[in-house]
Amino acid sequence: MKRVYKLEGLDCADCTAKLERAIAKLEGVEKVGINFITQKCSVEALDEDVFDKVEKFIVKQEPDVEITVLQ
Repeated sequence: MKRVYKLEGLDCADCTAKLERAIAKLEGVEKVGINFITQKCSVEALDEDVFDKVEKFIVKQEPDVEITVLQ
């Protein structure tokens, strides 16, 4: 399963890299990629529940970022 998010307000390339590495370590995440320029985050996961964990994790790590599900 794959989901793409728009992460509006992600304004630090270093924070983006750290967030990407941290999401990759979450249980159930198979693949993750965050493009700092487009502010898009692509996540491949084993099941639907993982996406909820990913969204909550992003909010916790980057509270100023607004998350929108694109796909």
